[in-house]
Amino acid sequence: MSTWRGRVVALVAGAPLALAFPAPAQWWLALVGLVPVLLLARAAGDAREAAVRAWLSGTGFFLAVNAFLVPKVGPFMVPLAMLLAALWLPLGWLAWRLLGAGPPRPARPLRLGAALALLPSAFVAGEAVRSWEGLGGPWGLLGASQWNAPPLLGVAAVGGVWAVSLLLVAVNVAAAAALVPGVAPRVRAAATTVAVGLPLLALAWWALRPPPPAAGTVRVGLVQPGIVRQVEPRFQASERLSLGLAAGRPTPAADLVVWGESSVGRDPAANPGDVARLAAVARAVGAPVLANVDAQRGAGGGIYKSALLVAPGGPVGGYDKMRLVPFGEYVPLRPLLGWVTRFTDAADTDRRRGTRLAVLPAGTFTVGPLICFESAFPDLARNLAADGADLVVVQTADTTFQRSWGPAQHASLAAVRAVEAGRPVVQVAISGVSAAFDARGRRLAWRPTGVRGATVVELPLSRERTPCARVGDSLPVAAALVLAAGALVALGRRRSTAGQGGAILP
Repeated sequence: MSTWRGRVVALVAGAPLALAFPAPAQWWLALVGLVPVLLLARAAGDAREAAVRAWLSGTGFFLAVNAFLVPKVGPFMVPLAMLLAALWLPLGWLAWRLLGAGPPRPARPLRLGAALALLPSAFVAGEAVRSWEGLGGPWGLLGASQWNAPPLLGVAAVGGVWAVSLLLVAVNVAAAAALVPGVAPRVRAAATTVAVGLPLLALAWWALRPPPPAAGTVRVGLVQPGIVRQVEPRFQASERLSLGLAAGRPTPAADLVVWGESSVGRDPAANPGDVARLAAVARAVGAPVLANVDAQRGAGGGIYKSALLVAPGGPVGGYDKMRLVPFGEYVPLRPLLGWVTRFTDAADTDRRRGTRLAVLPAGTFTVGPLICFESAFPDLARNLAADGADLVVVQTADTTFQRSWGPAQHASLAAVRAVEAGRPVVQVAISGVSAAFDARGRRLAWRPTGVRGATVVELPLSRERTPCARVGDSLPVAAALVLAAGALVALGRRRSTAGQGGAILP
């Protein structure tokens, strides 16, 4: 295959992996979607070309999985995808070195073992790097594609979304090794065993894991009024639907009513009438209301996005969003990059950040609020659980991306966070998708973008402390250590075989 033909094929080969994510949600593609990428890299003429092919495959993947951002960022989507895909460069280099450098030659057990350790570690380390908020945050992590595959998603309880990504890449590496031309029968058998055995181990963990101890239930009202641009009509729409929950009911309709992101567009401190109306809704429904404020705070105090919990007697507490959407809610290095606002829908004014998480009392249980993009970050829901939250609630709008994969991708993250934290997670979107998942990631409610109304969902509570909650984000650190150890071994072997032209591993 010629150099440029191989590169074009590599660019196309990365895109189908995006189909594992919502809305297609073909989760099984994540088990095989990297195989063509690895084989193309392995068949390259040299290590440099292998890395370039992996980079192009990554570009194709990020363009596909983030296609819903194109209306927001326009032509800047291409350089952004290329930047993120640079983290796939080590994947190609390692595939070439460990799955058969140069002309096809038989793989050996030691090389297969190294590939199974180093390639997944390189991939997870790359995902951890791009999870930094300044690089766009942890959107499209491979492990998150398994939100609707409970046995594989269950691995997230052990090591977070990183563990699911690690397992998926290991399966892909093993499958690719089994397909390498001329591979020895014993190596092919070993690779096939790994490719089949890892998912079976995940299935066994899911099947044998004891259920969490019973901790009661909570009824949550999901209020989804649809896109309403004006501030007062938007408030009225959520208010009307919430009051509808109480109509004709002798007992409280819900234990908590949740409104979507930006449902309140005025500063409550300057508009006490809004707070009084929220308290009136809480009295009518018989439950506190978790609203969301998107407004300037005071004179020159800056714009905040905040969760506001209001009980029948008045405000209980609130939370200010800490992790903002790059370009959507602030422009990184605005003095240098502010010019992008002339060509895109990037934020004209930077919103202000909160400084800490908050756990809010809602009667007999506690609520840990997150706002929009924050549900993409594995540590936030986990830390809320550690701080005592019984229920994690994500408030979002997603109005910009209605006819795209964006809302479904966003809602699916709630399932991943639930399994990691061992807590039920609810997402409420003004325009959909609103969803609810129990602590094992089982979907209990799903209200797509075409639905308008208020729905009550009953969620079993859980106070289980998952292994993931104990170890945190240690897996990416372990992956980095594995890569460092591999580099030291390779350096030692290169020195000992200097002048022999050998590969890193026999």
